[in-house]
Amino acid sequence: MADNKLAETLAKFVPVNALNPDNLMDLAGKAAVKELHAGYTLFKSGDRDKRHVFLVKGSVELASERGVQKVIYGGTPEAKHALAHAQPRNFTAKATSDVVYIEVDSDLLDIMLTWDQTGTYEVRDLQEQESAEPSGGDWMTHILATKAFHRIPPANIQAMFMRLESVSYSSGEKVIEQGQDGDYFYLIKDGRCMVTRTAEAKPQPIKLAELGPGDSFGEEALISDAKRNATVTMLTNGTMMRLSKGDFMSLLNEPLLHWVSFPEAVKKHNQGAVWIDVRLPSEREQGRIKGSINIPLIFLRMKISSLDPDKPYITYCDTGRRSSAASFLLSERGFDVYILEDGIGAAPAAALETAG
Repeated sequence: MADNKLAETLAKFVPVNALNPDNLMDLAGKAAVKELHAGYTLFKSGDRDKRHVFLVKGSVELASERGVQKVIYGGTPEAKHALAHAQPRNFTAKATSDVVYIEVDSDLLDIMLTWDQTGTYEVRDLQEQESAEPSGGDWMTHILATKAFHRIPPANIQAMFMRLESVSYSSGEKVIEQGQDGDYFYLIKDGRCMVTRTAEAKPQPIKLAELGPGDSFGEEALISDAKRNATVTMLTNGTMMRLSKGDFMSLLNEPLLHWVSFPEAVKKHNQGAVWIDVRLPSEREQGRIKGSINIPLIFLRMKISSLDPDKPYITYCDTGRRSSAASFLLSERGFDVYILEDGIGAAPAAALETAG
C-alpha cells in the first residue's frame, strides 16, 4: 500500500486522525500493513507489544478467560479505535475471517501527537532545514525506533531535535580524537566512520567498530567527565548531528540512568539481574562483587551482542562514572540496566572476592 493511500486509510482511525498531514505521511511511512487468515491470532492476553493495531477489513474476536467478549468488524465505528489497546493486553484477538490490519508503533505515535499538540515542532522541519535529499529522515526513523528513545520524555526528544547542530565531514577527517576533552554527543546522519583506539604498548590503532546512519557516539567522555577514549574517523564523506554536552546531559543522559543502592541491587540480582564490572581486569584483581562478569567499558560496544537482552543488568565500577557510561550504552540499545550507587565501595566485604 503506497504511503499516500496508507495515510488516507490511517486518517480514518483514532487518534491518528489528530495528526497534521505532514506527520501523518511520516507515520504512514513507518506503519506496517498486514494480512492474516481466519483462525490466526493478532495478539494474546498479557502481551506488552507497544503497538496500535487498527482493523481495516474482516472481523476479529476479542476473548478473555471468560470466553469471547465481542467481535469487531472492519469499517464500523467501533473499529475506528485500536483493538483492545490496554497494555498489557487484556484480551486475545483472533481473526474470525481473513483480515487486513495496520500496525503502528505506539511510542512513535505518541511522540508525533505530542509534537502536534505542542504546536512548536514537526519532523519535517528538521528534514527541510538539514537535507533536501528524500532520505533525509532515515536517520531520525532509525533513532526514534530504538527502545531507548521510547523511554525519554517526548518533550526532551523534541528539544533535542531543535538543538542539534549539523556538521559536515570529509573522508579521512577525524570527528573526535582520543585524549581530547568531551564536548559533543554525535548522531550520524549520513556517511560511515570507524572507531579506533591506540594503546601505549601497541601504537598501531585497534579497530573497535564501524558506524553508519542512525548510530551514535561520544557519550562516554560526557558522562564520565573524562578524556575521549577512542578516535572516530570518517570512512566516507558524511554529516553529523551533534548535541552539546549540557544539552546531552539534561535531555538524554538523565532519563536513561537508573541508580540503585547496594541492597536494591542485591534484590535485583536475586531476581535474575547480572552484575557487570566495567573496570579493567587489573582493577578486579583487588576485589570484585561475587558472581559478576567483567566487560571493560572500552570493549562494551564490541561485547553487547554477547549479552542477553531479556535479562536485567547492574553495572558498577569504582566511582559510578564508568558504570553510568556503560548503563547509557546498554539503555540506548534497549537493555534493562541499573547503576550501583557509589560503585564497588558500596558493597560490604562479605559480598566481595579477590582473584586467585
